[in-house]
Amino acid sequence: MLFLPFQDSVPPTVACNTPYQHRFLIMKVYIHVPFCHSKCAYCDFYSTPRNEMMEAYTDTVGKEWTSTGGNSVPDTIYIGGGTPSSLPLPLLDRLIAHITTTLPLREFTIEANPEDITSEWAEHIACHTAIDRVSMGIQTFDEDSLRFLGRRHTGAQAVKAIETLRNAGIRNLSCDLIYGLPGQTLEGWKSNIDKLISLHPEHISAYLLSFEPKTRLGVMLRKGTVEEATDELAERMYAYLCDATRAEGYCHYEISNFALPGHEAIHNSSYWDGSDYIGLGPGAHSMVNGVRWSNPSSLKGYIDSQGSGFRVIEDEDAKNRFNDVLITSLRTSRGLDPDMIPEEFRKEFEQVSSRLILSGNLIYTPQQRLVIPEDKWLTSNNILLDLIVV
Repeated sequence: MLFLPFQDSVPPTVACNTPYQHRFLIMKVYIHVPFCHSKCAYCDFYSTPRNEMMEAYTDTVGKEWTSTGGNSVPDTIYIGGGTPSSLPLPLLDRLIAHITTTLPLREFTIEANPEDITSEWAEHIACHTAIDRVSMGIQTFDEDSLRFLGRRHTGAQAVKAIETLRNAGIRNLSCDLIYGLPGQTLEGWKSNIDKLISLHPEHISAYLLSFEPKTRLGVMLRKGTVEEATDELAERMYAYLCDATRAEGYCHYEISNFALPGHEAIHNSSYWDGSDYIGLGPGAHSMVNGVRWSNPSSLKGYIDSQGSGFRVIEDEDAKNRFNDVLITSLRTSRGLDPDMIPEEFRKEFEQVSSRLILSGNLIYTPQQRLVIPEDKWLTSNNILLDLIVV
């Protein structure tokens, strides 16, 4: 496993050069765009086809940022969904304008689907916005699998979309793939990952298919019309993914994420290292100063709220907070800093972790942080179950 540090952290506050010298919190900002052309078979993220509500949604995001952001200044922005690339460009510009900052952003990402990436769209993103990173959902290059999943693009369109983004000047590109698809073979998966690597995206995210209960695939699994990939096949697919990306210089820095040096996702890393972040839009989640909240998954309710009083505070105790830190940090090659373990849980943790170290399920990095070895990441849930506080 390659152990590379995440990007250097930024100061938690910065002085604003105004007559009043206010101090502003540096914050990660996520914006959930809930609009999709159609629902993919595997997706359980909140989305809706109600495009007639796009304008009202866009303005409500601005109001929520004013209400919630307070004296915060974004240093990363991630526009996800849903399908953010389905927003008309004038509305996308308006959405971005609502989250204004005078400070340079460390990273500004937008998610996009291949069928939305035209020359006009790509050039607008590259030349007329501050967006410097595009995360594209390819999922697979196989035509039969794309149709089965309900994707609206072809494999050829995905390749063309990458070319279009490059021609427009996008130099920080992340692409998603899914493995363990119904009927997918090891050779089929190798073909997919080899194809993507040959296109040289700076970042690759690859996820084992999850059959969420309320999705179309989840229903099909319960009815017995599809089958999950066997554990053995999933592990062989994962092993090939790790080997193939390593051979091409990608750093495996989180269970499902691989980056060329210097291209680790700064925004997404905040979810794994305990940084504060604010989520805007229906279905978005936030964590600030140890307090978590979420917006209900209702576009109408969100718009009716006018961006205020819509969130639901999550009730967390010390155990919940520690378990969150434990689970997220051990998803990464950076691992867990033992000094982050609260004193009240330290004795129990040391007893369990000592056994896991002896069995090879936990190791220390040269920086004396605890990590799960790469070859055990795919099955790390069993290790985490031993460590979490109940």
